[in-house]
Amino acid sequence: MIAVAALYQFTPFPDPEALRERLLTLCEETGIKGTLVLAREGINGTIAGTDNALAVVLDRIRALPGCDKLDVKFSAACAMPFGRMKVRVKREIVTMGEPDIDPRLSVGTYVDPHDWNALIADPDTLVIDTRNDYEVAIGTFVGAIDPATACFRDFPAWFRANREELLADKKRVAMFCTGGIRCEKSTSFLRAEGVAEVYHLRGGILKYLEQVPEKQSLWQGECFVFDERVSLGHGLAQGTHMLCQPCGRPYPAGAACPLCRP
Repeated sequence: MIAVAALYQFTPFPDPEALRERLLTLCEETGIKGTLVLAREGINGTIAGTDNALAVVLDRIRALPGCDKLDVKFSAACAMPFGRMKVRVKREIVTMGEPDIDPRLSVGTYVDPHDWNALIADPDTLVIDTRNDYEVAIGTFVGAIDPATACFRDFPAWFRANREELLADKKRVAMFCTGGIRCEKSTSFLRAEGVAEVYHLRGGILKYLEQVPEKQSLWQGECFVFDERVSLGHGLAQGTHMLCQPCGRPYPAGAACPLCRP
C-alpha cells in the first residue's frame, strides 16, 4: 500500500522560491510523488510514498518556520496515485482572489467530525459546500447548499450576490470542503463580511469519512480527491469514480461521462 498525505499550513514564507528546489530535491530523493504549492501565505498539497519516506518529508516541512502544527490527513492507495512530483510557487496556496483575507488572523469555529451532524441537522444552520461544482456532483452532505461555482475564486461573488436570501432565516453558517483549507479562507471571508456565527468542519470531509461510521453518517455519495484515485468513500476506501480525460470531470465507473458522451 502507498501512504497518501494531504497537508496545509498558513504561515509567512518571505521567499517561497528559495524553498521550492529544496523540497523538490528532498521529495525526489525519497521517492515521494504528488504536488506541493508554496506561496507567501504558506504551503498546501498532497503527496504519496512509503510510510518512511513520507515521515522524512513531513518532518522536514514541520521544521519550516510556523509549520510545527502542520495539518495532515492520511489515507492509503493500492498504487501510486501520482505520476511525478511537482513543487509550484503561486500567489496563493488556495486561490480565492481576496488579498485582504488572512486565515491566520480570523477564521470560523472548528467543529470536530463527531459533533458535525448535530450542527448541520439544526434547522437554524445554513450549510454551504465550498467546493467546485464537479466535486459536489458526486457527493455532499444532506441539505448542503451547492454554490455551483466552477472554481473557488467564484465563491466571494456568489456569496455577496446571494447573501440576503441565504441568511434570511438562519442564525449561523457551517461550511465544509475536502480537507479544510478552503474553509480556512471561506470562514475568514464570511467573518470579514460581517457574519457573526461561522463554523467549519475540522479536517474537512476526509476526516469526517475517516472518523464517522457510515451508519451514523450524513454524507451522501463519494468525495472527489485530486489524484488518480479520483474519489473516496466512508472509511477512506477507494471510490467508484473515474476521471474523464477529455474534460477532467469525474464520472461513475461503467458509465459514460455525462459531459462528453456521444
